[in-house]
Amino acid sequence: MSTNSGAAGGEVRSPVVAGAFYPSDPSALARDVDRFLDQAELPEVAGEIVGIVSPHAGYIYSGSVAAHAYVALRGRAFDTVVVVAPSHRVAFKGASVFGGDGYATPLGTVAVDREIADEIRSASGDFVYEPRAHEAEHSLEVQVPFLQRTLGEFEIVPIVMGDQGVGNVRILAAAIVDAVKNHEGEKRVLLVASTDLSHYHDDDTARRLDARVLEAVDAFDPEGLLDALARGECEACGGGPTGTVLMASRELGAKEARVVKYGTSGDTSGDRSQVVGYMAAIVTKPAACGDVTVDGESAAVGVAGTGVSAASAGERPYEGLNIAEKKELLILARRAIESAIAGGAPPVSDLESAALDTECGAFVTIEKGGQLRGCIGHVRADAPLRRTVVDMAVQAALHDPRFPQVTGDELAGLDIEISVLSPLEKVGDVSEIVVGRDGLIMQDGYRSGLLLPQVATDYGWDRETFLDHTCRKAGLEAGCWRREGVTILRFTAEVFGEKEVLGKG
Repeated sequence: MSTNSGAAGGEVRSPVVAGAFYPSDPSALARDVDRFLDQAELPEVAGEIVGIVSPHAGYIYSGSVAAHAYVALRGRAFDTVVVVAPSHRVAFKGASVFGGDGYATPLGTVAVDREIADEIRSASGDFVYEPRAHEAEHSLEVQVPFLQRTLGEFEIVPIVMGDQGVGNVRILAAAIVDAVKNHEGEKRVLLVASTDLSHYHDDDTARRLDARVLEAVDAFDPEGLLDALARGECEACGGGPTGTVLMASRELGAKEARVVKYGTSGDTSGDRSQVVGYMAAIVTKPAACGDVTVDGESAAVGVAGTGVSAASAGERPYEGLNIAEKKELLILARRAIESAIAGGAPPVSDLESAALDTECGAFVTIEKGGQLRGCIGHVRADAPLRRTVVDMAVQAALHDPRFPQVTGDELAGLDIEISVLSPLEKVGDVSEIVVGRDGLIMQDGYRSGLLLPQVATDYGWDRETFLDHTCRKAGLEAGCWRREGVTILRFTAEVFGEKEVLGKG
C-alpha cells in the first residue's frame, strides 16, 4: 500500500499514477486541469447538483471530457465528496470504503470524512476497508485533482467497488443515502461516479455501444443501464459505480441526469481503430425552498445556492397579474398536482394572457394545516410563467426532498400559494430595501442564499434582521452583508394564494 503519515500520524494514500495519467509536478497539474476547465463548455444547470459521472483515463485522452462535468462545480460548495470507482486490479466482494485519514495528489492531501465513511462501511458486512483495492487503483485517484481545482476545501469518502452486480449496487446506494441523510442540513454532499465506456473497438462500433449507456443516463434509468450491461448491449468498466450514484441521487431528490459530453480516445489520438469511450454527466435536483427556524417555528423561504446574477431573471414587461390570471395560475397549480399524483399529463391553460406567456421565475408553496408541506422555486426566468408554475407545483408536491410525496388523500386539505418573481436588482445601499416588499439574495463567492419577501413580514423582522437571516441562509455569518465583496440582490414577488383569491377556507 502506497501510504505515508499525515500531520496527525494517520494513514494517507499517496498518488500512484502521477507522472503517468497526469503530471506529477503540482504547477503543471494545476495548469492542465485549469486549461481543461477553461476550454469546457459550461452546461446549463437548473437546480442543485447532486452528482456527476466522469471518465478516468489519462488526462490527455479523457481530461477534456471530464472537465465538462467538473466545470459545473465551479462556484459551488460541498463539504464532502463521495467518490465511487471500479476496481481494475483486485477482485473482491462488496465494496472497499477507504479507512485512512487522507487521500493525496501532487496538489495536496484531502482529508477523509471518517464519519460518513464509517457509517457507509458499517451498513453491510460486505463493505470493508480492503487496502489492496486502493493501492494501485487509478480510477478514483484521477478524479481528485479536478475536485481540488473546482471545490477547494472539502473532505472525501473514497469507495472502490469490487462486486458491481445489481444487488451490491442497491445496497451501496442505500448506505450512501442513509449516511447523507444522517447529516442533512449539516453537510453538503456531492456524489461522483468514475467510469469509462467501451474498450478497444473501432470508433464506429464504440459509438454504437456507448449510445446505449448515454441513453440510459439521459433517461435517469440506472436499472436499465445495469440490465443493458448485463445483457452485453454496452460496456462500462464503472457501470456499478454509475448505477450506484444514479440510484443514490434519485433517493436524495434528484430528478434529472444529463450527459454533457461524450467522446472517444480517437478524438485526441487520431487512431480510431481501437478506442475507449468517455462520458461526462451531471445529476440534478430542483432548487428547493429551505427552512429558517425562529423560536421553534419553521417557515418556507427561498432557495440556497442559486448562483444567479442580476441579469439572469430576465425582464417582465407588465405591471402585475390581474385577478383572472391569478385564478388561472392557482387552478393550474392544483390541477398539475392532481394530474401528477394520478400519473396523468400536465394541464393545459387556454387563457389568453401576455403576462402568463412572459418568462418569469416563480415559487410554489404548499401548506397543510398551516404547516409547510412542500416548496420549490425556480429563480431564473427561462420559461413562460404558466409553465413554470405547473412545473414547480409538481416539484413542490412530489419532489421536495424534505417531505414525503403528497398523496391524493391530502389534496382537499392543502393550501397553495404562488410567488411570482420580478427581475433581480443589485442593491447599492441597504436603505433601498423595503421590508415586506423586497426579497433578498445574498452572495459571497460560491455561497448564495435567498429569502422571499413574505418571510420578513411573517416574523416581524426589521431590515437588519432580514439581512442577517439572509446571510445565514447562504451559510454565512450574521452581518456578512456589511462586508466588502458581498453582493446583495433584491426582487419583488407577487404573492397570492387560494384562500384570498379563490375564497378557499
